[in-house]
Amino acid sequence: MIRGGKQREAMSKVDTAWLRMEKPTNLMMITGVLMFERRLSIDALRQLIAERFLAFKRFRQKAVDTGGACHWETDADFDLEWHVRLTALPGEAGQVELQRLASQLASTALDHSKPLWQFHLVENYLGGSALIARVHHCYADGIALIQVLLSLTDVSPEPAADDSLAKAWFKQDGERITRRFFYPGQRQVESAMKLGGKVFDGSMALYRDPGLASVLAREGGEITRELLQALTLEDDPQTVLKAPLGVIKRCAWAEPLDLDEVKTVGRALNCTVNDVLLACAAGALREYLIERGEPVDELMLRATVPVNLRPLEHAKKLGNHFGLVFLELPVGESNPVARVQHVAQDMDRIKSSRQAVMTFGALAALGMAPTPVQRMALDLFSRKATTVATNVPGPQMPLYLAGARITEFMFWVPQTGGIGVGLSILSYQGRVHFGLIADAKSIPDPNQVTSRFRRQIEHLVYAVLMEDWDAPISAWEARDTLHRLETPP
Repeated sequence: MIRGGKQREAMSKVDTAWLRMEKPTNLMMITGVLMFERRLSIDALRQLIAERFLAFKRFRQKAVDTGGACHWETDADFDLEWHVRLTALPGEAGQVELQRLASQLASTALDHSKPLWQFHLVENYLGGSALIARVHHCYADGIALIQVLLSLTDVSPEPAADDSLAKAWFKQDGERITRRFFYPGQRQVESAMKLGGKVFDGSMALYRDPGLASVLAREGGEITRELLQALTLEDDPQTVLKAPLGVIKRCAWAEPLDLDEVKTVGRALNCTVNDVLLACAAGALREYLIERGEPVDELMLRATVPVNLRPLEHAKKLGNHFGLVFLELPVGESNPVARVQHVAQDMDRIKSSRQAVMTFGALAALGMAPTPVQRMALDLFSRKATTVATNVPGPQMPLYLAGARITEFMFWVPQTGGIGVGLSILSYQGRVHFGLIADAKSIPDPNQVTSRFRRQIEHLVYAVLMEDWDAPISAWEARDTLHRLETPP
């Protein structure tokens, strides 16, 4: 559509909700950090972004909110140099300095007079480079953005002319990631996914599709029950993690873990890697709260977990097509094995629920509601949880961006309403990366949480064999225990 000489496109109601959700204390940006083995040139990066990232026309468009319906508008003054910027860290800067820069950028709003994304190339980081990416959530959800990220990468330093290696990688590994990304139970919510896609896709209103009547008759009652249950949940307990929000975010990430170690623990406990990792995150939060003098006995905190509702054939489309579910984190449980079992049981409950499509529908409705109503609803839902938690199974082979090998990468999704903590777990090339973003008033130094993640795995490994939940162990004892666990009798 062209109005007044400007190209415009209507924004979906769900994307509108994410656009209007932003406030100074919680910026609606997805923030990612990538680290490279060697130096990456700004010219090569800009050329790559121009060829592949801007192949998605949405990234040339501004998100415009006139107070009525929101729309996308092509930026007539688009300047790639403004969006892809060069920066540097001082001297022999390392992880602490990169975390500080990522924190500053995660606390800085994008310019709403331009398309809402930026890449910041850090030209000197541990002998190589780093890249900090920021994209507003109204442009896309996690599953779409990971497809965008993968489109920027190659499986060798010199991409094949026919792109056959990249296509082979996506067929073998990328499709598995697409199916599992942000998604704890695809088969169990398949009918709800279809409902979500049919009812809320784009800006279509419910009443305009008479064919929905039979679907709503089958699914509507269950979704209504899920909504009522969510609204009647007690507020999450008040801890230091629920402090009133400020405008400063802090980012941190732990040293990567060996993915095979985590898989071994999962097999021993007959649960998923996801269950093990989220239980370890709960254990890290438990230790942090104890150190802060917080009572943790019987403490249960909820995390909101994104759940993909996007059909696989729409994986490469931008926009938001996911719901949220409430997952219980048994922070008050001192037994590490019991923590894993509790998370696994709660995940099983989620898989048979319609929570995700309910929250997706609620977001669509919020996109049509006045701003004060949106804020009130967000505050209501955010009181039910303490953190946002994501676990992404990334590619298990090395990837290259503009010829430079990616050694590590981490990302964080935004928190909503009054939630001030975000947990992020991502696996890549046989290693597990654990990161945390937090409001500075809730967790002034998130390294005090991330540094405890490895010990949670070590303690869990030891507990699986020794059934001694509280005995202190060293790293070498944990590795020896794991070796015996992996070696057949």
